[in-house]
Amino acid sequence: MSTSYLAAETVGEPVANIAIFALFVVVTMVVVIRASRNNSSASDYFTGGRGFSGPQNGIAIAGDYLSAASFLGIAGAIAVYGYDGFLYSIGFLVAWLVALLLVAEMLRNTGKFTMADVLSFRLRERPVRTAAALSTLTVSLFYLLAQMAGAGGLVALLLDIETKAGQSVVIAVVGVLMIVYVLVGGMKGTTWVQIIKAVLLITGAALMTVMVLAKFGFNFSDILGSAQEAVSGSASKAVAGRDVLAPGAQYGANETSKLNFVSLGLALVLGTAGLPHVLMRFYTVPTAKEARRSVVWAIGLIGAFYLFTLVLGYGAAAIVGPDRILAAAGGQNSAAPLLAFELGGVILLGVISAVAFATILAVVAGLTITASASFAHDIYASVLKRGNADEAAQVRVSRITAVVIGALAIGLGILANGQNIAFLVALAFAVAAAANLPTILYSLFWRRFNTTGALWSMYGGLISTIVLIVFSPAVSGAKTSMLPHSDFDWFPLSNPGIVSIPLAFALGVVGTLVGGRKPEDPEKAIEMQVRSLTGVGAEKAISH
Repeated sequence: MSTSYLAAETVGEPVANIAIFALFVVVTMVVVIRASRNNSSASDYFTGGRGFSGPQNGIAIAGDYLSAASFLGIAGAIAVYGYDGFLYSIGFLVAWLVALLLVAEMLRNTGKFTMADVLSFRLRERPVRTAAALSTLTVSLFYLLAQMAGAGGLVALLLDIETKAGQSVVIAVVGVLMIVYVLVGGMKGTTWVQIIKAVLLITGAALMTVMVLAKFGFNFSDILGSAQEAVSGSASKAVAGRDVLAPGAQYGANETSKLNFVSLGLALVLGTAGLPHVLMRFYTVPTAKEARRSVVWAIGLIGAFYLFTLVLGYGAAAIVGPDRILAAAGGQNSAAPLLAFELGGVILLGVISAVAFATILAVVAGLTITASASFAHDIYASVLKRGNADEAAQVRVSRITAVVIGALAIGLGILANGQNIAFLVALAFAVAAAANLPTILYSLFWRRFNTTGALWSMYGGLISTIVLIVFSPAVSGAKTSMLPHSDFDWFPLSNPGIVSIPLAFALGVVGTLVGGRKPEDPEKAIEMQVRSLTGVGAEKAISH
């Protein structure tokens, strides 16, 4: 069955899909414009004036975290690989325990606008802020890469756009919309878009889950059995030989793939606590108590959603079939939209696809404002202007940076179009876990930690992760690589976390010992410890 025939057969009315997309964009743009009226200071623009409650911020965190990878990538991975695809869900969810128990409240107490506020609190400000900002920009770009690739695949499926040029135009449109959201609304507007999107996404996934269960008499065992039958009956020999109810379909072929799974798990579990756009959300609440409440709300909503993906993924395998999913314009990422069309026709497909599109827009807006705020606050105001930049200048620089980041994201998204987006997000998690998490933990919990250790850990983790990704099968040497016709993959693992994360932790220790002759300010270390644990003085986070 040809791709074009399949796309025409399964995705319903492109006009209806465009209409629902347009309605969502209009509604959210109105919300963003209304929210932007109160943006009178840098605090309003970067953190929403710390005016959101714990539940509101928890819903927004869920909206920020449940990206296109969660909805499209994981559902597709479960539909095609079964049990191994669900490992993404487990990793993403367990990761929240690290964020809740180790960093959420302490970051909120110690910082002001960005992650670098915490890392530079008791260390030498300019080099540490520079490293933290570079890390933030890198993680944000990798994450944006995944969202843009998701946008290309999703809209290609819905509008029956098969050419790469057409999909590139779609990615560019998403990028422009993202820039407009950030320029107009700042963090307030972005947060409200994320709240709306989280409600729509979780409600839509719950509705589809109930419909799938109803189709099988609310017997989950029947869904699993039908999914295995559909996979076994696949026209592809590689797919037909899989046992989707047991581990190993994707990561059990050999020792390298098993190592790849361990590496992926490390990146997923440790990466969340180092994601700058998630960490920045803790600064939008007024108190440490609200920061804790927001994480509890986020865990509840995210946990429920990932249970839905289990039903949706196996349901897509049983009802749609892996062959139709893999042949569709968006590949694996098409599983959820195709399932929606089978369950509810054109209307449900349009609604679910608009929700997925909203998911992409909300997440890329959050990533963009995080990256642009980090550059404006950490590089421009603190390093270049040495703390002498006024708030209006910071906001202006942030907006210019948002445009530049948007343009970069469009270009990279076009390059990554067609990749499984859950896999691309895992690369962003690997960068966050190696470049950010060790320094965050050492800064908060190790009083001897110094600037040399921070720089060695951040730059070592960042550089090693990027180098290993560039020379891995993720970029070249395989049919599924970003550059499938090139071959320079001397590093065998697709995710470098198993090497780069322990290396970054070790470099933090070695760098601290090497730089031990230059002790940091002991009073600052004590002040940071008191503030992180008690929240005293948190509203007046200082720049020294």
